[in-house]
Amino acid sequence: MQPIQLAIVVGSVRAGRVGPTVAAWVRRIAAERSTVEVVDVDLADFELPNSLVPCENSERFTRTIGAADAFVVVTPEYNHGVPGALKTALDTVKYEWRGKPVGFVSYGGLGGGIRATEQLRQITAELHMVSVRDAVSLHRIRKRFDSEGGIDDPAAVDALGRLLDQIEWWAGARRRTDYPG
Repeated sequence: MQPIQLAIVVGSVRAGRVGPTVAAWVRRIAAERSTVEVVDVDLADFELPNSLVPCENSERFTRTIGAADAFVVVTPEYNHGVPGALKTALDTVKYEWRGKPVGFVSYGGLGGGIRATEQLRQITAELHMVSVRDAVSLHRIRKRFDSEGGIDDPAAVDALGRLLDQIEWWAGARRRTDYPG
């Protein structure tokens, strides 16, 4: 079977963000699997209008999402919620999200981004996506990674493995039958 196209979505566009470091860690772990082909989707590479009016960037973003089989969303938590750029990205695309599995890797201070993950579960359900049960929550993010991008949290490594296993299973189920929604 062909490897699944796994898009790792960096959900923050702020200057000084940690998202690319977290996404690089997810990419390294996912790329070790012969059943996965990783695609990087950094929202900072797309200027998506808050008005949701179609434009060249939103059409390019929609094509990128349409080509993926599954997603891992790497997100911080801003003010106990989802970053605005990530919400806009989710709202920009409609049918291309449908029936596809999504997992969440959140990060932040003491909360580790778990409130953003719970909000994203509600949003992605409305988009007809399947959020996998296991998630990764990285607490005190500025202290988690070493200078080479390695992580000091074996529980997070274990959780990411389970998340990827579940994503692969759902992506395989999706390939076996058409989504009825």
